[in-house]
Amino acid sequence: MGADFAIKFETKEESNQRRQDEALRRTPHERLMFFLEMMQEMQFFASSQEHPNRAKNNFIIE
Repeated sequence: MGADFAIKFETKEESNQRRQDEALRRTPHERLMFFLEMMQEMQFFASSQEHPNRAKNNFIIE
């Protein structure tokens, strides 16, 4: 993940296009590493509470 901390003022469409362009410029190896780093960082946001849909037996991606 890049260390570009500049604030950007752009529309949602511009932001989506920029993010897509950035993703497509990555090599397959860089894409995998980006994904793995993102998954590792998401662990910090894990909730200790049970998902409300678990009691309903709905499909939940964790």
